[in-house]
Amino acid sequence: MSLFLGREVELSRLSRLKRLKKSSLVVVKGRRRVGKSTLVQEFAKGKQLISLSGLPPAPGITKQNQRDEFGDQLCAQLGLPRASFPTWSDAFRFLGSQIKDEEAVVLFDEISWMGGLDPSFLSSLKTWWDQEGSKKQALILILCGSISIWIEKNILCSTGFVGRISLVIYLQPLSIQDSVSFLKKKGFSGSIYEILKILSVTGGIPWYLDLIDPKENADQNIYELCFEQASQLINEFQTIFHDLFERKGDIYRKILNVLIDGMKTQKEIRELAKLDEGGTLSDYLKNLTASGFVSEHYQWSLKKGTVGKQKLYRLSDCFLRFQLKYVEPYRALIEQGAYKKAATGKLPGWDSIMGFQLESLLLANREFLFQSLGLDPSSIICDNPYIQSSTTRKRGCQIDYLIQTKMNTLIICKFKFRKNELNSSILTELKKKSETLSVPRGFGKAIALFHIGGVSEKVEESPLLYRVIDLRDLLEEPSLPICVEPKEPSLSQARSSES
Repeated sequence: MSLFLGREVELSRLSRLKRLKKSSLVVVKGRRRVGKSTLVQEFAKGKQLISLSGLPPAPGITKQNQRDEFGDQLCAQLGLPRASFPTWSDAFRFLGSQIKDEEAVVLFDEISWMGGLDPSFLSSLKTWWDQEGSKKQALILILCGSISIWIEKNILCSTGFVGRISLVIYLQPLSIQDSVSFLKKKGFSGSIYEILKILSVTGGIPWYLDLIDPKENADQNIYELCFEQASQLINEFQTIFHDLFERKGDIYRKILNVLIDGMKTQKEIRELAKLDEGGTLSDYLKNLTASGFVSEHYQWSLKKGTVGKQKLYRLSDCFLRFQLKYVEPYRALIEQGAYKKAATGKLPGWDSIMGFQLESLLLANREFLFQSLGLDPSSIICDNPYIQSSTTRKRGCQIDYLIQTKMNTLIICKFKFRKNELNSSILTELKKKSETLSVPRGFGKAIALFHIGGVSEKVEESPLLYRVIDLRDLLEEPSLPICVEPKEPSLSQARSSES
């Protein structure tokens, strides 16, 4: 990456370790391309950094190949003659002998590749850390990897590492504000509408953003990244999927395909994917969630404000969803260089496509939504996409995003991604949605409309709406101020939205 933006919270957490004046063991996990190793490199500026990475899985790669690569990388960085190690214990002892009592950062990148083939890897690492590494004056050893499932099982949930890990960072995509700044610093001068198009596909993944050509518009960039025959990302989905789910790939793909068109309960996933009864579906969903591809959205009791047992599952990774829904069906044409519709934004149902994608992007940026609504996070009881099940007494409905506050106010959020102005027909849609949502006695309802292409004067001035939020106004500003005092609608204001 040529740019580094954001990550202030993560850098601050890592910097606190220096004040402990002792060695620290850190785990950094997150999806492929999210910038884990770049974060470590930024943190290590001005310090000694030894960066060691495992070999990618491939036929014929052995345990000794991994140790040899470890030795080659280590000696090359330290300017030493090449060394080979018969065991991981030997490799770690040699590494320790090269670390002096000075501030140093050692990165084991893609640790599941490095040690996944050798059962002795983790036990040797744990023993070396206990006997030598932890006794260094100022060593920060960072274990990093894209396969969160492996890290969870073998390190974070392993009794061998209990009490030894000082810090865990789960690195997320860049925030929507940092992503906008990233593209602008690259020199992309398109409108906020175009920028949000790009972000709705890339999902704020730094490596994808760094591939954007600032001299091309959004449609051309999306075409060249996702649909061009020689695209750098044409095989990205297969690579990610193979790394994570090689053995059970067919089942994971079935689950993701069920989630392409919206949220589902576990029962609905099982039925639509035609999976057998049993506990294994829970494990698959847990793995997809740990990998950052699927998000869990707990449903809750509006009256009690307490979380319930039922969860909705959502395909939350913007890039993977776009690939599965809009790229994979045309793969044969793409490989022949015969698919040109995307080059001019002429994919079938483009507005609908971007609507779904933008919704995923915004739900991954909830603090941004709170700020835009003027809400203090401490005033919020629950917030999530919400489904009201149909019964004999009430109709079912689905809310893009529902916020329940301590003042017994429910804020119904609607996201609309359209280049053209929204007319008064949106009011009929929102009024029907609000009336269908059944709420406890004494609660108020308020409606917030997020849009990108403008609204008519009638919509702007409608008493039905508590907030009409133009994302262009928010993202064209250098920064968005955080509201310290909660400014949620009073119950009287909320109730007036029903009139």
